[in-house]
Amino acid sequence: MKISVADAGSTATVVLDGKLDIAGADAVASPLAKLADEKLGLIVDLSRVSFMASVGMRHLVAAAKALTRRGGRLVLLKPTDLVEDMLITTGMNSLIPIVRSEREAQAVLSAALQE
Repeated sequence: MKISVADAGSTATVVLDGKLDIAGADAVASPLAKLADEKLGLIVDLSRVSFMASVGMRHLVAAAKALTRRGGRLVLLKPTDLVEDMLITTGMNSLIPIVRSEREAQAVLSAALQE
C-alpha cells in the first residue's frame, strides 16, 4: 500500500494506492490516525484501492469518528466499483460520505466545517 498526503492547512487529501488488506491496513493505520487527530477535514482518495478488507474499513471508521468528535469530517473520494459496492453493502456510506469529485469533496468538507 502506497500512501501520499497533500496537506492543505486544516484539511488534507490522502491518496491510497494498492490493497487495503491486513498489510495495507497496517501501513495506513498510524498516518490516518495522526491526520485524524491533527486535521479538521480529510479526503481519502480510494480511486487506486483495488481491494478493501474489514480491517481497512475499521481504520476509516476510526478516523471518521475521531474527526467527528472534534467537529471535523472524513470524505471518501472516487472508490473503485468493487470497493464502493463493499462500502454500500456494509452501510459505511451512511457514516462517511462517498463523493465522485474533488469539488464535491471540498463542498462536503466546507459544509461540515461551517456547522
